[in-house]
Amino acid sequence: MEKIEFDIHTHSIASGHYTTDTITDLVKGALDKELILLGICEHGPAIPHSCSKNYFRNLLSAPSTRLGIRILYGAEVNIIDYNGRIDLDNDIIEKLDYCIAGLHLPCLKPGNVSENTNAYIGAMKLPNVKAIAHPDDTKYPVDYRKLIEAAIENHVYLEINNSSLSPNGYRGNVRENDLRILELCREYHYPVLLSSDSHGRDHVGCFQYALELIHETSFPAELVLNYSAKELLTILAHT
Repeated sequence: MEKIEFDIHTHSIASGHYTTDTITDLVKGALDKELILLGICEHGPAIPHSCSKNYFRNLLSAPSTRLGIRILYGAEVNIIDYNGRIDLDNDIIEKLDYCIAGLHLPCLKPGNVSENTNAYIGAMKLPNVKAIAHPDDTKYPVDYRKLIEAAIENHVYLEINNSSLSPNGYRGNVRENDLRILELCREYHYPVLLSSDSHGRDHVGCFQYALELIHETSFPAELVLNYSAKELLTILAHT
């Protein structure tokens, strides 16, 4: 069976909600799960009580290895209008290892299918955005075929978010949306990114519900990015 090698959607206390765990705590959680690479992507500044722009600038001096694990530093930026504008400037995110873009209620109210789809696609077109966070959110209905076609065109990956799929998930009944994403990724032979969306050590590297869906649908292993940290690093190197 293929082994998960990385998790790049994780949050520490710096994101301002749900956890008091530090980056070091997250690294220890990654060690517990035997990951070889961990990505930290705190929420952008439009989320209340989250990181300032200077926080992301200071990541340039953060160590790239902790406790023997390769560390990437990114951002989960917020899409703040239906054209896909985000809450961090390109001169900041171009210096990060990666950038994930997502829709969040404090930052943009849900629109109709066309508006939500356009918001995601606009963000995909921005330099250095490499993934879309929790595109399964039922509060933001989208046209998934348009979304995957734009993802392919812009070399951006759609996320299967384990937190969304958990019984305590707050994004609604996302199962059908995630099944649709997997169906289209299979049709277009395009990879997906599995993410824990962990807020704290305990859930780093947790993919139970995402993997259940992967196995249930017999989704091709070669289309799951998380089975190869080397492939991820190659993708990020070609931004």
